[in-house]
Amino acid sequence: MRAHLWDWRNVHRLALRETRCVLGTTADAEDAAQEAAIRAWRRRATCRGAPAAWIRAIARNEALRVVERRRDEAPLEVADQLADRAPAVDPDDTLELRAAVGALDHDDRLLLLLRYWADLSQPEVARAATLPEGTVKVRLHRARRRLRLALAAG
Repeated sequence: MRAHLWDWRNVHRLALRETRCVLGTTADAEDAAQEAAIRAWRRRATCRGAPAAWIRAIARNEALRVVERRRDEAPLEVADQLADRAPAVDPDDTLELRAAVGALDHDDRLLLLLRYWADLSQPEVARAATLPEGTVKVRLHRARRRLRLALAAG
């Protein structure tokens, strides 16, 4: 059984199944699975214990690296896409709003921009931010409250 497990197709299949759990059926999941399978294959001699669990752990870690890269890249992509859009409010209000939004932390700004500036639904924001929908709902609620407080204080 152990020799069968180290068949390349089996290693890749295990890795792909795990990365799809984290990333969905995307090209990123396939890329992460490939990287994980190569890493596991090269280090297979160091595996102690259950090889399937070891391969899945490597694949999960690779998928989480992709999630972190997405989070790092997402604000830049969103800013580029939204930079040319004209605000739908009075210019005087725009300065006050920009200052208040600028005072928020990075994650709050990103979620608010995706939801209200890009006019994405909460499920779309969740996908763009690679967060669960429930987490987005709670974070948006808190971000709106902090924005209201910043606008009231300013």
